[in-house]
Amino acid sequence: MSALPTNYQIYLDAFERILHDYCAGLNAPEGLAEGMRYSLLAGGKRLRPVLFFAALDAFGVDWKKERELALALECIHTYSLIHDDLPAMDNDDLRRGKPSNHKKFGEGNAILAGDALLSEAFTLAIFAAKDEPHRRAGEILARAAGAEGMVAGQYADLAAESDELAGEKELAFIYENKTAQLIRAPLMMAAAIAGKDETPMKGFGTALGILFQMTDDILDVKGESTNMGKTLGKDAEENKLTCVRVYGLEGAERRADQLAENAKRLLSRMDAKTQFFEELVEYVRERDR
Repeated sequence: MSALPTNYQIYLDAFERILHDYCAGLNAPEGLAEGMRYSLLAGGKRLRPVLFFAALDAFGVDWKKERELALALECIHTYSLIHDDLPAMDNDDLRRGKPSNHKKFGEGNAILAGDALLSEAFTLAIFAAKDEPHRRAGEILARAAGAEGMVAGQYADLAAESDELAGEKELAFIYENKTAQLIRAPLMMAAAIAGKDETPMKGFGTALGILFQMTDDILDVKGESTNMGKTLGKDAEENKLTCVRVYGLEGAERRADQLAENAKRLLSRMDAKTQFFEELVEYVRERDR
């Protein structure tokens, strides 16, 4: 019997309740709070907090008690989307089928909403740091989000737009840092809290994160805007370095299939229940949104 749809929905519903409670209590000027809530409550897969809850559950930890770090993950992800959509970055007018934050509130307010969410994430992580395992989990998140992780990947992504010589090496750096860092982080954070070896989760999470980004890049070519909730075809238009640009569409599809198989093989090293994650790999590879 499939574990993914039911369990994913359980984790998702629990997180949505946590998120709505958090948004209702935001302590900020109303205009700023409105911009923060707008993007936080815009929907989406909530992949990162769900991964966090699922990994804690797989390790036998009471995942329902880990509210702050789950919120911190979503705050960082949401801030990154707000800033990613700005004219100076990817210049996208749509996010999750709605006007991007800067289209709704203006560029200055969008920047501030993103800044506030990043700061909130670390306030939440400090509240969660009740012992050494939780302090370690906060450190994993901070490194994944910063100059050694997601921000480095975003920087390299922008640089590659004007570098006609950029290829596989640069693509691998962008994929691992811009996307995979914040997908493997919740898995490693859960391992830290459970007192388990973080290495297997790092390997699996890296493969899963790269697969997620590869699939996103493939869907930018062959997907449908109504499913994706954002403008498609912009990667080629803006000369983004993607797997399709480097390998062609068929080559990218083959590599994504190989990566999905490798991700499932890596799960055998985990000291935890893995059915949910095996099915998640298949979903990520086959998704259309």
